[in-house]
Amino acid sequence: MANRPDITLYTAQTPNGIKISIALEELGLPYKVERIDISKNTQKEPWFLEINPNGRIPALTDTFTDGKKINLFESGSILTYLAEQYDTEHKISYPKGTREYHDTISWLYFQNAGVGPMQGQANHFNRYAPERIQYGVDRYINETRRLYGVLDKQLANSKSGYLVGDHVSIADISHWGWIASAGWAGIDIEEFPHLKAWEDRMAARPGVEKGRHVPSPHTIKELLKNKEQMEKQAEEAKQWIQQGMKSDANKAKH
Repeated sequence: MANRPDITLYTAQTPNGIKISIALEELGLPYKVERIDISKNTQKEPWFLEINPNGRIPALTDTFTDGKKINLFESGSILTYLAEQYDTEHKISYPKGTREYHDTISWLYFQNAGVGPMQGQANHFNRYAPERIQYGVDRYINETRRLYGVLDKQLANSKSGYLVGDHVSIADISHWGWIASAGWAGIDIEEFPHLKAWEDRMAARPGVEKGRHVPSPHTIKELLKNKEQMEKQAEEAKQWIQQGMKSDANKAKH
């Protein structure tokens, strides 16, 4: 059997991408990085689709316990894999079958099925849509704010300052990149004091600080302070996002 781990992370500088590098850094695991240029649709190239048929980042490959390669995709799935395969000391997880384990999975799914999709749509209608549809903007920003309120209440009742139990977990890691970019979606984090304090607490962790800069610098906070640069970057992103959508639509017809 090959030595483990043998991890390669395929990623980009996005809230979903940095989840995995943060988890890897928190666990102290060695890993290789392949930067995927989503502005050039690298994630739709045949070689990448062999790893992730859905053509999205992040993705991860590893040598499994049977000595053969395993391909993993969907950020929640990857976080669960890393916790179950490598977190023997429960640095970012809880023992399987415990109350805290199941609570962690609930909040992990909450992010993957709620915060991520809703905030992603808020980003799209607020920044990238070819025309401004106010209903869409309001719908997704308001729903994202509601979900932030759920998180804020959970943290207000937390004795540890983390979402579950007495220490950081993959539930926290899954959320952090999205909360850190709240302003990009049109959300004022100041409305959620417990969530803001949690965001700062997470950012102070060495694993978060190192992992958030993979595969390139994490600069969303600086960007949000520069309106001109923010508008420029949004316009550039709008162009390749719209091109990618057209490409996907054309492929779906054939």
